Amino acid sequence: MGTVLKGGYVVELEPALVERVDLRIEGERIVARGPDLTPAADDEVVALSGKLVFPGLVSAHHRLHAVLGRGMPHPKLETYQDSLEKVLWPYESALDLDAVQVAGCAGGLEALQCGTTTVCNLHASPKAVSGSLVRLARGLHEVGVRGVLSYAVSDRLGAVGREEGLEETVSFAKKAKGRFRGQVGAGPCFTLGPDGLQGLAEALKTLGNAGLHLPLAEDPLDERLSTERYGASPVARLMEAGLLSPKSQLAHVGHLEWADLAQVIATGAWIVHTPRSNQGLEVGYAPALKFGHRATLGVDAVSADLFAEAQAAYLRSREAGQPIDVLRYLANGHRLVSQVFETPVGPMREGALADLLILDYLPATPLTAENLAWHVVFGLGSRHVEAVMVDGVWRMWARRPLSVNPTVVAEQAREAASAVWARMAESKA
Repeated sequence: MGTVLKGGYVVELEPALVERVDLRIEGERIVARGPDLTPAADDEVVALSGKLVFPGLVSAHHRLHAVLGRGMPHPKLETYQDSLEKVLWPYESALDLDAVQVAGCAGGLEALQCGTTTVCNLHASPKAVSGSLVRLARGLHEVGVRGVLSYAVSDRLGAVGREEGLEETVSFAKKAKGRFRGQVGAGPCFTLGPDGLQGLAEALKTLGNAGLHLPLAEDPLDERLSTERYGASPVARLMEAGLLSPKSQLAHVGHLEWADLAQVIATGAWIVHTPRSNQGLEVGYAPALKFGHRATLGVDAVSADLFAEAQAAYLRSREAGQPIDVLRYLANGHRLVSQVFETPVGPMREGALADLLILDYLPATPLTAENLAWHVVFGLGSRHVEAVMVDGVWRMWARRPLSVNPTVVAEQAREAASAVWARMAESKA
């Protein structure tokens, strides 16, 4: 038994394509594409009446746990370092495993409702390390979203904390399957000493097929403290440790000298642009046009809305006089995930995994391959997401999640958030 999507406009991002064709899904994959497919006797037929069939979106740098921190009270912040030391790090230290799982579910639900079907998540909960990635995966599994998960290893809390983080990220990566994969994660370079870098290298060697996921040069603080503490820039240290490769994912990349950025690009690493997060932290505009052909988008700790992220990325690049190809940035998210899962994700073609969106978008002007980018930037939004399929299974239909109750998820999230905030307050007392 399969599912046939009839009468929709199928969209591909690069090369851009808008075509009125049918798709047939069987199991987890697209198995046929054509202008007038004949359904089998037991196929489910979905009449789309001109709606868009759009690839599920990818957040290549995500922080699921941040969903429980929205609106929490915090002191006045003067610097980026303040945001880490007075807010982010105390918040992460207040997370327990139950909160982590609730955040996975609540953050996954938000992603689903926004049309984001895959999140590449970098997690940290220093007082609840062991089992944290499994708990995140359980939360995502409840919703049905695809996840690439890693723990942010650092030396910030000493050798014991570092080794716990390494053990967690390696352990999860070894057993991840189905909609889940693991990566080797890390905190900012200035939180990693020589032992930390060596531990990451050994973890990558142990896993073989995993890449490194870390924030790089989000603020000038990364280079300043790396140089002060360890005598070299973040890129120089990563290169010396042999940590950068075509499997690496580097988020932010806002404050690098051109020579360092050129070295990063030459390794083939993915560079993940996070414009809304950068604006929120007031860390300046990352030069996205210079990121090379393997640049993509992530939301970091803001909402999981990749349509909003793409729009912010394009408009900020225009403002900077360096306009980017927003369709390529979105399509590169699919290429990255296809690399991680070692199978096509994103193309609306035979053989690809069926991660897709039905968008109830009725444009007021013609929609063509030539103007698709303009519709993405100035017209499309998460408000148009009507249905979501992940791995060939409908996870949202008629704007209603099918495996969780949004009211219950929200109630659980508020309860967990209140407990986390209370622990933060107690730690400061």
